[in-house]
Amino acid sequence: MAAAPEEPRVTAFERLGGAQAIGRIVERFYDLMECDPAYAELRAMHAPDLAPMRKSLAGFLTGWSGGPRDWFDANPGKCMMSMHSGFPIGAQTATQWAEAMQRAIADAELQDAEVAALLSERLDMIARSMGQTGKTAEGPAAA
Repeated sequence: MAAAPEEPRVTAFERLGGAQAIGRIVERFYDLMECDPAYAELRAMHAPDLAPMRKSLAGFLTGWSGGPRDWFDANPGKCMMSMHSGFPIGAQTATQWAEAMQRAIADAELQDAEVAALLSERLDMIARSMGQTGKTAEGPAAA
């Protein structure tokens, strides 16, 4: 007896709503960073022109969530932690990043609330761990 064909795997990327959904998250995230004074310290760490960062983050989130892996192909061996290793990320800026991303995900009207919550949770963990292991302007961050 032949085995039943496997159901195609649906990725988080697809469950969230694909490239358009990732685009909404990224645009909202950087718009918050640019316009909301709560994220001023985080904004100050970035270049004046956020267009390259918007493109890079969209590419990263697309591949990381199961979509096309163009960003990873263009950046072999890189991850979010390694890409930010040279930045003076302290607990405060990590918290600002995490909170802006949580707001962006909540505001993006994503197709699947369960996957959106998981995405928010994982990105929050990554951001906050950078604040604990990164270096602040004054020296190593407190763990």
